Amino acid sequence: MFSEINSSSNIIFFFNSFLFWYTVTIILVYLILLGFSILGYFDQYKNTRDVNFDLILRSPISPKIGIITSSFNEGVFIVDNIRSLISLRYNNFEIVIVNDGSTDNSLTKMIDAFDLIITDQKPINNLSHVSIKNIYRSRNKVFHNLMVIDKVNSGKSDSLNAGINFTDADYVVNLDVDCVIRQNSLLKMIEPILREEDSVTIATGGFIRISNNCEVINGRITKVILAKKWLPLFQTLEYLRNFVLGRMSFGYFNGLFIVSGAFGLFDKKILVEVGGYNKNTVGEDMELLFRMRKLMEDKKIKYNVKYISDPVCWTEVPDSLNLFIRQRSRWTRGKIETLSIHKKIMFNPRYGIFGLVSYPFLLIFEWLSSIIEFLGLIYVLILIIFGWIDWDHFLLIFGLVYSFSVMLSLYSIFIEEITYRRYKGFKSLFKLIGVSFLEPIFFYPINLFSSVKGNWDKFILRKNSWGIQVRRGFDNTNK
Repeated sequence: MFSEINSSSNIIFFFNSFLFWYTVTIILVYLILLGFSILGYFDQYKNTRDVNFDLILRSPISPKIGIITSSFNEGVFIVDNIRSLISLRYNNFEIVIVNDGSTDNSLTKMIDAFDLIITDQKPINNLSHVSIKNIYRSRNKVFHNLMVIDKVNSGKSDSLNAGINFTDADYVVNLDVDCVIRQNSLLKMIEPILREEDSVTIATGGFIRISNNCEVINGRITKVILAKKWLPLFQTLEYLRNFVLGRMSFGYFNGLFIVSGAFGLFDKKILVEVGGYNKNTVGEDMELLFRMRKLMEDKKIKYNVKYISDPVCWTEVPDSLNLFIRQRSRWTRGKIETLSIHKKIMFNPRYGIFGLVSYPFLLIFEWLSSIIEFLGLIYVLILIIFGWIDWDHFLLIFGLVYSFSVMLSLYSIFIEEITYRRYKGFKSLFKLIGVSFLEPIFFYPINLFSSVKGNWDKFILRKNSWGIQVRRGFDNTNK
């Protein structure tokens, strides 16, 4: 009997020690990222404070940018968004809208609004994609840089490949159709590429913000309003922390492993060389960057992936629990697929920072952490049920994790306040601060459940589809 008690005590001691040191490790890792984030903001401020964006705008040798958007049943705001894109401040760009077999009135709306006619356009590149029905250009010279490709439905990745095939741009932007980008976003995204002299910039990504409840007129953000519903509000803080802390720190030491699928700019030549977007994964944005980075490392070409701290894009996020869980489950499946496809990179010194830091971080702290934390919660629940829990030890770990999580959120809010300050007024500030104290208790469990569900969907249900996407559209009456 005493041996059984002793054995149980040893098991509990082992798991308690594991959870404690796991917690300490996470805190140390994120403290390091915090340091790199601070250095990154100083570095970007130093490099961009004297940039003359008007000079880039007027330059006749600015590289051509192709904006590729995959659209499926987006008739609610497709015309407004195209008008917004046409008015972007850049002197050499093309807009390619890929109508991915829409069953609503999207195509009709675009034809009527922009006076489109069928044209005989030949592909420039050779990426594979499903058959195309028609290609449209406008008879109106005002819309000379607009192309609409009408094709059989095949999903986002295949549609982006089709769009890339028909543009002669030097760089391509993948843009979600529900996103709103600022008028100078292309200037901001191309500037670090033009500045770089001794290496190739294969991709740039910018700060993505939440557009829910913002005032949007004719495809432009005219007034930034903090999200009113609780779920988008929590996501506002989450996005703020992830981009201020994660993207900035990894961008500083050239370790970025993802450029957001909502709005990212890529070197088209390299993108085409690696075969375009992978149609067999739901994490196509992350997986593409993995292939591009791997190619550059294999060729031993000096390169970088840049992160722009400027909020260049605003996107709609799920405002219902069902849609949110579906989205986060898909994100988890995308991580798993990318890690599996590129497992050769893991801890491989041949791939430098990317293999020794970025891949392990994604593996341990972005994927496995959700499984470990979920099992940890089950373990704590078992201890409570059987009366075995050491409350002093539990409260110490909980207090440590909670305090550190709030601290990271407050740091992100502070950086936002001293830099771009998009959310005006003390009411918005105090609201974000209040949310930072509530998020670990109310939002984190939902996020954790979504990640665990993603693992269940991938490994047990063998789910590979994107699922149905629902867009609310912009409510311009809520001003």
